[in-house]
Amino acid sequence: MLAQALTHRSYGTHHNERLEFLGDSVLNCVVAAELFDRFGALPEGDLSRLRAHLVRQQALHGIAQALGLGEHLQLGEGELKSGGSSRPSILADAFEALVGAIFLDGGFAPAREAVMRLYGPLLAGLDPQRLGKDPKTLLQELLQSRKIALPQYSVLATRGAAHHQSFEVECLIPQLSVRTTGSGNSRRTAEQDAAMRAFEQIRG
Repeated sequence: MLAQALTHRSYGTHHNERLEFLGDSVLNCVVAAELFDRFGALPEGDLSRLRAHLVRQQALHGIAQALGLGEHLQLGEGELKSGGSSRPSILADAFEALVGAIFLDGGFAPAREAVMRLYGPLLAGLDPQRLGKDPKTLLQELLQSRKIALPQYSVLATRGAAHHQSFEVECLIPQLSVRTTGSGNSRRTAEQDAAMRAFEQIRG
């Protein structure tokens, strides 16, 4: 199952997409339960936004990088040549597949333990007040408070088949010489990713 979890569909038919589907659900459940226990006063809408922040591609990509998953991925020749082992979408999917494999191998308790251990730093740094709004809104409000023009978003690249596309988007703030990129399975998700990076860069 570990080998399957780290096998991209470009490598062969015994790939990780089914495990990714399962792991996505397990991950969402574990994170939702932890947020429910940790923030007893938050309403459903804020809990949903916190969960979305924690399971977004950028967060999963960061954890996958920390684990060094890219070094162990089985990729087809085309993906290898195009840098698939470091692509955020592929690494995020592999991490979800890994969670699915742990769940199948040992059940919910070991899967929860693994997720909680890996999510420790992210959970410790959560700020419900800041994360109550999506990154584009946070960035817009920050720029408006400093009387700076709103950011410009542009698509840098679109990859994959129509049913499984990934987008790379740039967020540009000329007045501050800030230029960040984000990625996601939709243009909107990629813009949010780029906006969060810009927000964090400006806030320091």
